[in-house]
Amino acid sequence: MWTYPRVLAHRGGGILAPENTMAALHCAVTHGFRAVEFDVMAVRGDGLVLMHDPVLGRTVVGEGRVADFTLDELVAMDAGGWHSPAFSGEPVAGFADAAAFCLSHGLWMNVEIKPAPGMDAHTGFLVGQACSRLPAASVLLSSFSIEALLAAQDAAPEVPRAWLVDVVPPDWASTLRRLGASALHVNARFLTPDQAVAVKNAGYGLFCYTVNEPDQAHALRAIGVDAICTDRLDLIGAHFFDGVPQA
Repeated sequence: MWTYPRVLAHRGGGILAPENTMAALHCAVTHGFRAVEFDVMAVRGDGLVLMHDPVLGRTVVGEGRVADFTLDELVAMDAGGWHSPAFSGEPVAGFADAAAFCLSHGLWMNVEIKPAPGMDAHTGFLVGQACSRLPAASVLLSSFSIEALLAAQDAAPEVPRAWLVDVVPPDWASTLRRLGASALHVNARFLTPDQAVAVKNAGYGLFCYTVNEPDQAHALRAIGVDAICTDRLDLIGAHFFDGVPQA
């Protein structure tokens, strides 16, 4: 069952800061958040960076596959200018620095394993190894990639895992058992009340992404959802669910 914070800052700072950067994590702290979600990708030389897209161009100035660059090369790139001039020059964040910041500021981490194409198992194993060195109960791994989650399980069986899905599939229960997962993470737009009841009755945590409307957040809580992540740190704060009963 879910024993973690109930409202997470999506990709660190939601829409208020450039995603998956140290500035985003600072933003979460500034807004009083106790938990963050961010993406981690493996790169050349087995480095780990906070990154969502497998190619440069949207959030990082440049061209090419992220996985073809080293950690040192990536942290020299601008990952903030796309968001706004105030963040111009904000570097790509390495996972080690991000994790250290979170631990020092009391931020619980939902680390989404985000493999570049063809690197599922390798990325899952590296992220699992890295998270195995973090304090117990400070991190939960999640991924859309079953292969990545199985590799993370091999590397760090003690680190809890969750399976990310867009729509709840018919085989959700057997897949969660296979993964040794403790929670199911679901697109909030597609979760039905019956599915929520089934997941909770089976003893799993239930998390929804990405919830940016307060009314939607309350409706999800009412059908049994344990936790959400949000881009709207200004509308749905860290304490949004405090005192709100769950189904």
